[in-house]
Amino acid sequence: MRVQDLLNEKANAAVYSVAPDQSVFEAVTEMVKKNVGAMLVVQNDELVGIITERDYLRLVTVQGRTARDTPVHEIMTRSVIYLTPDTSVEEAMAIVTEKRIRHLPVLADDRILGVLSIGDLVKATAKTREMHIRTLEAYIADDYPGPVK
Repeated sequence: MRVQDLLNEKANAAVYSVAPDQSVFEAVTEMVKKNVGAMLVVQNDELVGIITERDYLRLVTVQGRTARDTPVHEIMTRSVIYLTPDTSVEEAMAIVTEKRIRHLPVLADDRILGVLSIGDLVKATAKTREMHIRTLEAYIADDYPGPVK
């Protein structure tokens, strides 16, 4: 299964973004309204960063800043790790595990196609494993509709 397959199946494929000069307060307020844990930071239709709940906690709250007075560009992650539509779900899972991140934008030719969360990837992995288990159970039970003998 590929990342594009997940984007095609995803119920809410909306991409939420903020501008780098918006306040962190505005970004976090939008995250709460949209019930998401991250927002892409976009300027002139180009992905320039990502801001997450974790960024807010670590770089605003803990450092004693105020969300209303801190612009997004001061705390956003600039080197955004992203996927392409052809990335396999297994590879995407390896990336979120290794990099300890929860949200991955999907880009094609610098165009934003969507965002996948670790939840999306876990759900897809579980679905694939369930299908494999059912196929193996059917094979073991000699119920497998394989080639005609």
